[in-house]
Amino acid sequence: MFRARIVLLAAAGLNNSEIAQKLQCTRKTVRKWRGRFAKECRAGLIDEPRPGCPPTYGDTDRAVITALACELPSTRQLPLSRLSSSDIHAEASRELDPCPSQSTIAAWLAQAAIRPWTYTSWVTPRDPHFEQKAAPVLDLYNGLWSGEDLTERDIVICADEKTGIQARSRRRTPPGPHTINHVEHQYERHGTCSYQAALIVGTGEIVGQCVDRNTRANFETLVETVMAHPICRAADRVFWITDNGSAHHPNTFTWWLKQQYSNVEGLHLPTGASWLNQIELYFSVLSRKALAGESFASVSTLRDRLAGFEDRWNRAPAPIDWTYTSEQLAQLLEDLPATA
Repeated sequence: MFRARIVLLAAAGLNNSEIAQKLQCTRKTVRKWRGRFAKECRAGLIDEPRPGCPPTYGDTDRAVITALACELPSTRQLPLSRLSSSDIHAEASRELDPCPSQSTIAAWLAQAAIRPWTYTSWVTPRDPHFEQKAAPVLDLYNGLWSGEDLTERDIVICADEKTGIQARSRRRTPPGPHTINHVEHQYERHGTCSYQAALIVGTGEIVGQCVDRNTRANFETLVETVMAHPICRAADRVFWITDNGSAHHPNTFTWWLKQQYSNVEGLHLPTGASWLNQIELYFSVLSRKALAGESFASVSTLRDRLAGFEDRWNRAPAPIDWTYTSEQLAQLLEDLPATA
């Protein structure tokens, strides 16, 4: 503290000029605080009441505003999903007199460490065995099975389907100088198709097919195509990772796999865990780069696009850089908010 240093230097025997030079202040300032300390001791180093209007609102008022901002609107029977500064002002006016203005409330909240008007979403696992089902899949992605390293002759497959892809045609205008590409909001429908696909995790290669319906028979055809791939025919073990969809339901698909292939292990992700299926990353790229904003005059044109993008992907496939582990999943589940 600046004032205390003046007193300490004076006690050490320095005169006013030496103290002012050392602290880079004026001798008048040194004389002022030395004199006040001589009269009142430590109390003389405290600021005296300053002139001007005293604060209108205290810490209690600010605490009330912060508490209001952190409340759920439903606790006050308000038909709102969140409270704005005007809403908080309206509620606070019933409790505080005088009540801070809306601009003052907004300024206080901008300085607060809590941001109650922001939110994020999460999916609460509904499967009681979520971790037990998901952990082996994550271990496979990281080269482990039952605590042992996978070999070069172990193959991991992620499979799923993208259903109800619509062939929609609409007007598009190309971009020009200082303008963007415009896509007509209205469109004509020409039918739909489903795209069933499997990702070979170790190479990043995609094996897919377009079908009219997402049936078990069609999916089994995809499995047969994948298993006929040279890398699968030479494998000691092939691990198939799917979700619980009707085309590969746990009650039927695992049994069918074992009947057809003795070297296959079928794993089903828990409900609500599509984000742990690597094929979904490919579907995301497919949607953004090949389908979004595009116009298709027929289902056959749409099928050609899906097959063309798959062929383009497979010209230079690469494994997905997956780093998420079963240990991180366990920590995530531990940190999830409790359900209300």
